[in-house]
Amino acid sequence: MAQPYVAPAQEGPRAHLRWLSLRDPWRWLVLGFADLRSSPGIALFYGFAFWAMAQVLAWVFSRSPEYTLSMVSGCLLVGPFLAMGLYEVSRRREAGQSPDLAASLTCWDGHIKSMSMLVLVLMVLELLWGRASLVVFAVFFNTGMPSTTGVIEAIFNPENIDFVAVYLLVGGIFATLVYAISAVSIPMILDRDTDAISAGITSVRVFFGELAVMLLWGLLLSALVVLSFMSAWMLGLIVVGPWLGHASWHAYRGSVSWED
Repeated sequence: MAQPYVAPAQEGPRAHLRWLSLRDPWRWLVLGFADLRSSPGIALFYGFAFWAMAQVLAWVFSRSPEYTLSMVSGCLLVGPFLAMGLYEVSRRREAGQSPDLAASLTCWDGHIKSMSMLVLVLMVLELLWGRASLVVFAVFFNTGMPSTTGVIEAIFNPENIDFVAVYLLVGGIFATLVYAISAVSIPMILDRDTDAISAGITSVRVFFGELAVMLLWGLLLSALVVLSFMSAWMLGLIVVGPWLGHASWHAYRGSVSWED
């Protein structure tokens, strides 16, 4: 008589989700700011890197909006590696080690396989997001892709409320997927050298397991980024970028524990 299949026992440490409260996202911001203040020079380096990426995106969107999607893909490729450098600074500080810029710039070297797979998944989602957005434009407008001014006018024109609703719905679905997969996966790869699939699944579990807290965390991240974009020349991003990077490390540490 055939025996039922029994899955093999998981090897290595197991990730366990922590119980979170609505106070935790604020605590992560406080801890992240403490990391930023402890290594202002490193934070300034990464802040200017994020600011430069934002400036390039803004310039491309204003001059040739049809190439914006390609530039976003490039930023999506570089951004996670920059963020990992900030996670490394927070990791070292938490472990009682001295943060080092050179070490933060090369910390991804031992995790390149997992990081590449995760970035590939995020890029595929971003490309699908872009394609879905073009389909929405094609359904509601028959005059081709509008210019930068045309896009802004289309979004803020009260007569296009149906278009805005569908556009935000499609964008919200893809943004939620990207956020759920990447919420804690990249710092998890740095911390435990896990594979991209396990890190992504754990991140999704955290997102849906603590939905209210993670939605608040995403709202805080979005609000701070938008405020930094609204500052003169988007200079606020120089501080907000590394601040949120450090805080995201603490979001991971506060959300996931390990059974060694």
